[in-house]
Formats: sequence, C-alpha cells, structure tokens
Amino acid sequence: MNSIVFLALYFATVNLIAFCLMGIDKRRARMRAFRIPEITLFSSAIIGGSIGAIIGMYFFRHKTRHWYFIYGMPLILIIQIALAIVLIKIPIQISFM
Repeated sequence: MNSIVFLALYFATVNLIAFCLMGIDKRRARMRAFRIPEITLFSSAIIGGSIGAIIGMYFFRHKTRHWYFIYGMPLILIIQIALAIVLIKIPIQISFM
C-alpha cells in the first residue's frame, strides 16, 4: 500500500472517530449517562482527528461553552499543520549503517 494512501485512510478514520466521539458524548450528556472523558476527546484530536473534533463540536453543539475546547482544538490543529509543513520542508534522511 502506498504511504500516501495509508496516511489518507488513517486521517480519514481518526477524524471520523473524533467526530463520532463528540456526537456520542453529546447524546450521553442529554441522557445523563456515563460520559466520555475529556482526555479521550482531546487525545482523538492530538492523534490526528482535530478537524473531525472541531466539526463535531459545532455540528452537535457540544463543548462549545468550554474555553479549553474552543481554543484548545484549533490550537492542536494549528500545531499539526505547522508540524506537517516543517516535515514537508525539511527532508528526513534515514540511513541504516
């Protein structure tokens, strides 16, 4: 499998999961059921699902009153974009002996 295809599938999957986690947590909040921990929501964004988490926040109107979500999720996305630009601009050479 081509590495670009693998990365695209990875990011699509992680973003879909982050989006769904926001929806599931919103539904559980309405039902007053056991909630998804906030660290899980942030972790899904950190591992590459920040776009899905942000879209899920506003689509489900969930966690939009918490400043650490309003500023934290976009900050994670900005850091990920900056990291991607740096990795693209700086070629990494790996040599094995």
